[in-house]
Amino acid sequence: MTLLGAAAAWPLPARAQQAGKLPTIGVLGPDAVSWAARTAALAERLKQLGWIDGRTIAIEFRWSEGRPERVTEVADEFVRQKVDVIVTYGSAVAAFKRATRDIPIVFAIAVDPLGIGLVDSLSRPGGNVTGMSLQQAEIAGKRLEFLREIVPGLGKLAILFDASYPASAREADNVQVSARHFGLAVRPFGLQRAADIAPAFNAFKGQVDAVYLVDGALMEANRDAIISLLFDAKLPLVVGTGSYARAGALLSYGPNYPDLFRRDAEIVDKILRGTKPGDIPVEQPTKFDLIVNLKTAKALGLTVPDKLLALADEVIE
Repeated sequence: MTLLGAAAAWPLPARAQQAGKLPTIGVLGPDAVSWAARTAALAERLKQLGWIDGRTIAIEFRWSEGRPERVTEVADEFVRQKVDVIVTYGSAVAAFKRATRDIPIVFAIAVDPLGIGLVDSLSRPGGNVTGMSLQQAEIAGKRLEFLREIVPGLGKLAILFDASYPASAREADNVQVSARHFGLAVRPFGLQRAADIAPAFNAFKGQVDAVYLVDGALMEANRDAIISLLFDAKLPLVVGTGSYARAGALLSYGPNYPDLFRRDAEIVDKILRGTKPGDIPVEQPTKFDLIVNLKTAKALGLTVPDKLLALADEVIE
């Protein structure tokens, strides 16, 4: 009885090891490069919580390259493997929900998960899904304000978004509303696959003053190609994800993604310790970063006001 009582007091990782199988977390991201800092933050926070890859848990990483068919393949694979928790991004959740109603799904990042039907409510998600919500549309106007300070002659704006993901289309609509409030002419371009990116640039090159990118799996998987096209077109880019600014976009303003993934790890921890995902409230970002790429600004012949540099959380020179 004493031994049984001691075993019951062991944390779940130890008991799982005794059973001969480590709890498995299946992670699906757009690609390894764009998610490198995020998955590192996830693994580090899990380690702090007692979940060490290869010792107390197993983490299986897969990459979709922004292709919906690949998401379906990975969803089926994770279900066959009977992973204990799935961590993925918003536009992939629907495929995972179709594949399983039993395995907990944590959306590491999702734009407006309530509006697009991923959860029943933010406080009581219900079902087998919960995670971190990004209300990107709400700060679209702020991004445009920053962009106008650096590009004072801004008059025409192209918007790139993933037309196959409702949340991206919704954010693009909000950007158009904000842009018109500032008196900007808007040219929206909805993309569905990587092959659409170059033609879109060819269509608006020389016709607009800047580009607003609604980030998502399709865009992240093709980030370097997008940045290269921007340089060729000599166009400033504003986006919500810091990795773009570090790669050459003019500026980014949005949630601190490593911080989000650390909080995702805490949600995973609760699930592995027995809490139902439908009982875990959807959380929202609390930390936002403004990143300005001075090197890109100089290459484009733009001057970043000192007051904006003073506000920046990171300046790339």
